[in-house]
Amino acid sequence: MPNNSKDAPQKRKRVNVRRPDVMALVQAQVEQHYRSSIVEKIKSHGGELTVGNTTIRLAKQFGFCYGVERAIDLAYATRKVFPDQRIFLIGEIIHNPEVNKQLSDMGIVSLPWKQMTVEYDDLTEDDVVIVPAFGAPTSFMDRLADIGCHVVDTTCGDVMKVWRRVRDYAKNEVTSVIHGKAGHEETRATASRALGKDKNGHYLIILTLNDANYVCEYIRGNGNKEEFMEKFANDHSDGFDPDLHLSRVGVANQTTMLQSETEALQEQIREAILDRDGNTESYHVFDTICGATQERQNALFTMLEKIEQKPMDVLLVVGGYNSSNTTHLAEIGEKNLPTFFIRNAKCIKSLETVVHYDIDHSKEVESSYQDILEKDKKVVIGVTAGASCPNNLIESTIIRIMELRGVDKASLEAIQ
Repeated sequence: MPNNSKDAPQKRKRVNVRRPDVMALVQAQVEQHYRSSIVEKIKSHGGELTVGNTTIRLAKQFGFCYGVERAIDLAYATRKVFPDQRIFLIGEIIHNPEVNKQLSDMGIVSLPWKQMTVEYDDLTEDDVVIVPAFGAPTSFMDRLADIGCHVVDTTCGDVMKVWRRVRDYAKNEVTSVIHGKAGHEETRATASRALGKDKNGHYLIILTLNDANYVCEYIRGNGNKEEFMEKFANDHSDGFDPDLHLSRVGVANQTTMLQSETEALQEQIREAILDRDGNTESYHVFDTICGATQERQNALFTMLEKIEQKPMDVLLVVGGYNSSNTTHLAEIGEKNLPTFFIRNAKCIKSLETVVHYDIDHSKEVESSYQDILEKDKKVVIGVTAGASCPNNLIESTIIRIMELRGVDKASLEAIQ
């Protein structure tokens, strides 16, 4: 017998918008918005193109990954399947302002993602809600189920792999130690899954290797509980007790972290467990860095390793400032050569001045190129982009640089 009680939980109405007729229209629209013939041309030239005294060199892997493409396709498809209904999006579909603006222009309204506010009270069962590529906390998903609205879930498959891992940790009474940014959408979503089905699991979020070292010293018995709880006050599950819940730990991570840092963090914790227990039976780990993040980081490392044989004067990293994977590309570049993390082509004011994101101070600043792009000088400009950056933004960056150095767009397009 069906339960008709007013308080009976609703089933979230998941919607499959990937219909062949719809996706054919979506593909054409997405290509129009984000494709770049110039970027494709440079890739066909082995990732490097020289015009006059200016060389553009692309990393082998850059820009949109499959998960991001899928999320955007689903968002576009949602508008086509529901042309007349209200459509909402939890936060941002990905961390790129231009892409999110396109969705806003299509009438897709962004909802707050840090907490459920009064906007969620206004949702009805006739409304459509898109879950972004980062996923959403279980509390948000439960609320959508209670309302009974249509849900289009674009959560990346790599993120879901992490969720399965931390759920397994919770089931086996293993605390999830999550390497990530506590305020990031993905990490918040992962932490909610680390509580497990019965909400009795635990997690601890750590960001830096210094944080990891602090935790490791506590595992070895050298810490102060009061100081520990104060240091990680906003970064653990309710009821977390380091004396109890660090006895068995499993490491997971935000999928877009710096791979080498995650690996170092994993090893630190493993060694601390070994020092405490004499074995690693209470330590669990599973590599949850996404493949696209690894590929883009590895491609940049390869690019930089060849600097001695193939010098570069400057590296431009293109993408949204709140994009974790893009930020890590900029961090890698900064250790090797002048690197500018820019949002789009408009950030390049002139051959002498660029507006870019200062990672250390978490703000946009204006800096001088210090003549490294002087017009009459032969230069090699490296370009890469995070997984949430579309090719059209990379193209406009290349066009801007070339035009400042006397090469117009028509000349680039005419190259075979």
